[in-house]
Amino acid sequence: MDEKLKCIESGFEQDLSGLKSISECESIRIKYLGRKGLIAELFQELAALPAEQKPLFGPRINALKNKLQQEITRKSAMFEQQPELQAGGLTAQFDITLPAVRGQLGAGHPLSLVLDEICGLFIEMGFCVVEGPEIETEYYNFEALNIPLEHPSRESFDTFYLHKKYLLRSHTSPVQVRYMEKHEPPIQIVVPGKVYRPDATDASHSFMFNQVEGLLVDKNITLAHLKGVLSVFAKKLFGPKIKTRFRPHFFPFTEPSAEMDVSCIICGGKGCRVCKQSGWLEILGSGMVHPKVLKAVKIDSKEYSGFAFGMGVERIAMLKYGVDDIRLFFENDLRFLKQFG
Repeated sequence: MDEKLKCIESGFEQDLSGLKSISECESIRIKYLGRKGLIAELFQELAALPAEQKPLFGPRINALKNKLQQEITRKSAMFEQQPELQAGGLTAQFDITLPAVRGQLGAGHPLSLVLDEICGLFIEMGFCVVEGPEIETEYYNFEALNIPLEHPSRESFDTFYLHKKYLLRSHTSPVQVRYMEKHEPPIQIVVPGKVYRPDATDASHSFMFNQVEGLLVDKNITLAHLKGVLSVFAKKLFGPKIKTRFRPHFFPFTEPSAEMDVSCIICGGKGCRVCKQSGWLEILGSGMVHPKVLKAVKIDSKEYSGFAFGMGVERIAMLKYGVDDIRLFFENDLRFLKQFG
């Protein structure tokens, strides 16, 4: 009996070292621990031994059985956790000659594409890009821009107010004020960034959207310079055939003020549903910087003048790509976004 125990243990260790798969583990288990396996034969022989020898060999047979079970379980778990250890390695599960599945490449978001294009066009005309904080004070968002206390835009239904006098900026114009405080003319900047207004979300409105504002301050700047810069910008953005027009408007921080329209890029100015049969689409607001704004940043309005303008990036993107719902830009639907890759 002693020789059989040693022989079975030695044979098991040899078989265990040659295992190459989970299926072979099962074969070894049946060979040694099955109902008709070698351990079962030892228990049958134990029953035939004299009574005084049973206490000697019984515990040894049980200990060997437990050891074999633990080793087989450990080996099986190793193959399950690291399938590449099985016979044939990865080729046992995969055909390495098959073509690989190509991963999807990312692409620029349509708003990022338009924002980069807008800023790029102004950089070509000598402007530099400046950014600023999205959390602002009432002073920079309103007072320094000549927006009076009674102005509707200062009400809570038009502005996201935070703690005390802090708020989420409702336009990027505060950055212009901050820049003029620290830099002397000539100044020629564009300011891209997110702005926030508590608007109900629908096909043409969002509580968060992107703006690009521009500012040019120097000696002898006139409205003709404003019209020239923005007309060149529109033709570069929408094509050389685009037409522009300026309509009188009112903004507290510019005087005189104007909105700029472009001929409808959908119908070519003939009139359609998009332009409401007018043949024109409004794309931005503009005007000559108000003397009070220059005074607030200690720039002499008698020596210097300037113009400013601002546009919504989402509106430009909707016109440029023919998108009829602003919400599509923020829903992260790959079926929509991959069209711009």
